[in-house]
Amino acid sequence: MTLSQMNAWLAQHPVSYMALGLLALVLLAWTANWITRHILLRGLRRLVKAALPDKDPELSPLRVTSRLANIVPALVLSLGIGLIPDVPATAVAVVRNVSSAFIALTIALAIGSALDLGNALYQRRPDAAQRPIKGYVQILKIVIYAVAAILVVASLIDRSPLILLSGLGAMAAVLMLVFQDTLLSLVASVQLGTNDMVRLGDWIEMPQQNADGAVIDIALHTVKVRNWDNTITTIPTKKLISDAFKNWRGMSESGGRRIKRSILLDQQSIHFLNDAEQTHLARFALLEDYFIAKADELAAWNARHPGTQSAVNQRRLTNVGTFRIYVLRYLRAHPEIHQGMTLIVRQLAPTPDGLPLELYCFTSDTRWVEYERIQSDIFDHLFAILPEFGLRVFQQPSGADMQAMGSRLEVVRRDVL
Repeated sequence: MTLSQMNAWLAQHPVSYMALGLLALVLLAWTANWITRHILLRGLRRLVKAALPDKDPELSPLRVTSRLANIVPALVLSLGIGLIPDVPATAVAVVRNVSSAFIALTIALAIGSALDLGNALYQRRPDAAQRPIKGYVQILKIVIYAVAAILVVASLIDRSPLILLSGLGAMAAVLMLVFQDTLLSLVASVQLGTNDMVRLGDWIEMPQQNADGAVIDIALHTVKVRNWDNTITTIPTKKLISDAFKNWRGMSESGGRRIKRSILLDQQSIHFLNDAEQTHLARFALLEDYFIAKADELAAWNARHPGTQSAVNQRRLTNVGTFRIYVLRYLRAHPEIHQGMTLIVRQLAPTPDGLPLELYCFTSDTRWVEYERIQSDIFDHLFAILPEFGLRVFQQPSGADMQAMGSRLEVVRRDVL
């Protein structure tokens, strides 16, 4: 069949002519899509891999270009539908409107992917944790998707977007109610970023939200915290503005982590030191010069005041005071105690559980595991050396103590009988 005969046959069969035209248009759109994805995008993918061989796949611009590639078949359908004869005007309008809506939606998704790519690139910066932009990216995506939704609806109903925008003014109050959480979260995100209240990696405590861990994500609506037991708590962003929370970043940046713990001493073990005990304790390197200086000071004081021939009128050293000086000097000589921060060893008010001797100092290593090791080492030593000073740790009677006491009473009872 020649070309003229084919044209004559198609002229006599308009429905077949239209069907062949639609089939050819669909094949052309599919071919354009295949060429775009399998030739252009594949070549672009190779160029990206050659230029960025070691980069994260999330940082590749291919996600953006792959979305934009969907525009090509939509453009072919939109432009080609009008060239097919005998297609109803209504069908032409529907295809073009749907194609325009699809193109608007595809461009919006591509812009969203581009914003995600920009956020991923920004997170590679050294200062990204201090100024996260994920919340701002999300609000931009919301605006873009809202505009895209208006354009999609306007394209489908074949009306100007300005008509829809003019109608939105009357719905402003409704939109405020619908998006009130988003607006509050946006304000909270701006305040968090402006005041530098929370960064990625910060360890925060928020008991009212059951959060005690490191911040792993800061988004528009939520802040995710990985707790110390590896559970994840999701906190509404606005709660970080309205409620109180503790941020441990200041401690980490200061270079010192506080130790504030007391040893409860049995008050019945406190007494004045006799000469033998002073000689015994003077062997300690940390106390040798202390005893020399204190002996001169006490001798001079006792010589200036009458009545010091009696021991009750003299100033004398106590085992608890000497132990306090020992602890203070021990901390001063400790290589893992921060010497540039507050360091105090003090007595607190006596309690029914004993006399608290409190250590207030800072470790030079702020890491949790190392901090606990240093603190444990210090108290291990202090508990072990307490008997050298004639002191005892206060402890509530245990079951074994009660049994021992009962055994002794039984022995006494038998001796009496």
